[in-house]
Amino acid sequence: MKDPMWITVFRIAHIAFGFAAFLVAPVALATVKGGKQHRRWGKIYFWMMAGVAATAVVLGIYRPILFLALLAVFSFYLAFSGYRVLFAKRPLQGQGPKLMDWVGAILVFVSGVALIILGLLKPTPAWTRMAPMALVFGAIGVIFGVKDVWRFLRPPQDRNFWWFSHMGGMLGSYIAAVSAFSAVNFRFLPPVVRWLWPTVIGTPLISIWITYYKRKFAKKNTIAIAA
Repeated sequence: MKDPMWITVFRIAHIAFGFAAFLVAPVALATVKGGKQHRRWGKIYFWMMAGVAATAVVLGIYRPILFLALLAVFSFYLAFSGYRVLFAKRPLQGQGPKLMDWVGAILVFVSGVALIILGLLKPTPAWTRMAPMALVFGAIGVIFGVKDVWRFLRPPQDRNFWWFSHMGGMLGSYIAAVSAFSAVNFRFLPPVVRWLWPTVIGTPLISIWITYYKRKFAKKNTIAIAA
């Protein structure tokens, strides 16, 4: 049965948003952090990821491919969390989480739990094939949801926390975008490899980058105190 025209439009839009996000993210990373160009390209990337997620949810429900819909929630939340933290840099001065932040954190937690449960139960052959990816992405979604709820309840004392949260969320969402690109285009690789290699490589790199900036900020603080 041929898909209706509106589904074809959504599929084309999904591909276009994903391709744009894939190309825009390196531009944002290459610009000066905090500068006008960085903010501009970062905002474009965020909205491209929003388009990816919105179209993926619609396509996932239509098929229906629940894995795609849940994965869309997970991948977009990384960008959403990394973007929203910019508006909550000073939680101790009243810049606390808004309703949308709570809703987002709860949704990604629920989506992560659902991915883990379905990955363990394997109710269909499709879930049997996707089980390793469901478990990995589900665990990451749960971790991000719990981590952000904890941050909402207990605002961090480190005034630079938002920098690390921003980096982790945005770079994590880009890993998700690369994963989707790899899954669609690198058919010569086994499914588990083409879905998970960006996470295996990217997660340690994010940790190294965040550790570098933590040490850099700590050194600046030490020099400032000494002066």
